[in-house]
Amino acid sequence: MATTRIMVVDDEPDIRSVIGEILSDEGYEVIEAENATQARQMRSQHHPHLILLDVWMPGDDGISLLREWSEAGALNVPVVMISGHGSVEAAVEATQVGAVDFIEKPVSMAKLLATVQKALTMAEQLADDGTSTATNANVIEPLGRSAAVMALRECLEKVTEHEMPVMIAGEPGVGKYQIARWIHAHSKRAEGPFIAVNAEALVGEGDTGPVLDCQHPDRGVLGEARGGSLLIEDIAKLEPVLQGQLARWIESTVAQKPSSTDSVRLMVASDESLRAKVRSGRFDEALYYQLGVLVVEVPPLRERRDDLPDLVRFYAEYFPERDGLPYRPFSVGAQNRLRQYDWPGNLRELRNLIQRLLMMGNEGEVSVAEVEQALKSAGPVEHRPLGGDVPDWFRLPLREAREAFERDYLMARLRAVDGSVGRLAEAIEMERTHLYRKLRQLGIDPKQV
Repeated sequence: MATTRIMVVDDEPDIRSVIGEILSDEGYEVIEAENATQARQMRSQHHPHLILLDVWMPGDDGISLLREWSEAGALNVPVVMISGHGSVEAAVEATQVGAVDFIEKPVSMAKLLATVQKALTMAEQLADDGTSTATNANVIEPLGRSAAVMALRECLEKVTEHEMPVMIAGEPGVGKYQIARWIHAHSKRAEGPFIAVNAEALVGEGDTGPVLDCQHPDRGVLGEARGGSLLIEDIAKLEPVLQGQLARWIESTVAQKPSSTDSVRLMVASDESLRAKVRSGRFDEALYYQLGVLVVEVPPLRERRDDLPDLVRFYAEYFPERDGLPYRPFSVGAQNRLRQYDWPGNLRELRNLIQRLLMMGNEGEVSVAEVEQALKSAGPVEHRPLGGDVPDWFRLPLREAREAFERDYLMARLRAVDGSVGRLAEAIEMERTHLYRKLRQLGIDPKQV
């Protein structure tokens, strides 16, 4: 049986030493890190089964590191916070981010061992129940009997026979993440880790955030996904320099030995037209063609209306089981009304609507009137003329408008602090390395302001 590996992250050498000795005497393998940077590296290299994480550390604190892993979908092992005097409240807050428990300094041997055993047992139970984020949690097969879904299932079965990168395309809310989980769960790598991260959060070596280090694939998110699958969501937002690095990594590594047990099955998702971005020079052409070998097109909900009864029945049973909500069947009239709706938000919108009806509705069947009211409250706002006294970016699509606003905002604030990034970071309450990355994304050179 493999030895259970525990990583202790604390900036105090004495604390690391004491905890390490206690755990080693109990037969655990212990690795140590003194700050967040080392913790990211050690976690990628050694794949611990449990992490003991200090709340307060120089640089990135423990809660920020925990939130980073959680938001990146990389919280696939239990994390126990180590809290000193005055930081218990912060440790409790960390449980809302994803920590399973916390222990206080000075560390009691009995409390430490009991908490460690409890956390490891919890992880084993989750894995046995099929709910561990490291394995095949919440894998839902594409539901329905429409021609669109039948074609999707046929495509997925063919995709699982190969190991090359997969592009999952579709409108926002169609369930691209769940499709990636399904591919992983039905592949040869099903027992390996499944790591999902948003492209916009990825950074290169030396920055803060989830690291995509294509030159050292044993580090960062590639190291965490080794032997399993890595999903990069919103691939169109990946920084240009990382696009080039990823293209070269695919060419030199993945394309040469896609089935290697040490390799990573790469999947990417996008709700934007990458072809258009290539034409405009905003996406690496080589990467585009490498990702275009295996493409899964996920149909929008309006193209599979015949699946609505199956989907409604599934979610009407899913939320009562998961959240303890009262079960309410949907009347035939209510189901027909849902079939007539266009679902601009796709499956995500349907899920939210059903959950809201179960939470806020009455007892008994869900009526047509309730569905009408729910659709009305969630419907689009009436369009009115913007007038001539608003900035031009008010008339742009949301993504472009947001970029334009951020660019105008940061340029104005930079001028107010004479181009000082340090003073700007303090003024807008943004971590400096994140601010530098945002300025690069928007094409703003502080020296030119």
